[in-house]
Amino acid sequence: MNETSNPPRINPRRAAFTLVGLGTLLFLAAGTMRWAGAWVFLLEITIGGLITEAWLARHDPGLLAERRTSRGQVGWDRIITSIMPLLWLMWLPLMALDAARYQTLLVPFWLQCAGALMIAASFYIVYRTYRENSYAAPVVKIQRERGHTAVTTGPYAYVRHPIYAGGLLTYLGTPLLLGSWYGLAIVPVMAALLGLRSMMEERMLTAELDGYADYLERVRYRLVPMVW
Repeated sequence: MNETSNPPRINPRRAAFTLVGLGTLLFLAAGTMRWAGAWVFLLEITIGGLITEAWLARHDPGLLAERRTSRGQVGWDRIITSIMPLLWLMWLPLMALDAARYQTLLVPFWLQCAGALMIAASFYIVYRTYRENSYAAPVVKIQRERGHTAVTTGPYAYVRHPIYAGGLLTYLGTPLLLGSWYGLAIVPVMAALLGLRSMMEERMLTAELDGYADYLERVRYRLVPMVW
């Protein structure tokens, strides 16, 4: 656990901004607020985000502070992390048009429930990752000032990038929960960006982080056990 002189606290304003901003994006494109899947999605990401921040504020304020800054980010990672939010801003309205406004192809209710469970599971994976890795910054960098070391325990014993694995679950779960097959068709593009980022990150960590090359030899899979 890392301590800071001024421990950060949870930021309910950030959660409110997320709820209102994404809700506006979804419901304007949908043309209605009577969309149960969107409400479940918004509540899941808002409550999940608040719980995660509360846990970090109590157990690892250093990591919470680190996750609120992008200082030290390398150039190629800045490009990738700029593209990802733009994709989300286009992806969400597309799903709203497909699932709510035009209702082109309905997703079965049981698959929508599965999507909600995937999003919840992604938050659990992120929690387990934070519990093991106090260096899980939102950007790719070496945190020498914090004594950065290679983490090999917990979910890292199964995949090299458990937060990305959780992100992949969110990518799959979101269009299912919202009820959009068109949204699901975009997931391979977003997964490819995660895969590219993971490979670039591994190249950098192998070159600059002690013990990481040995870790790569022990754990074969990047995102999905027994697959890749």
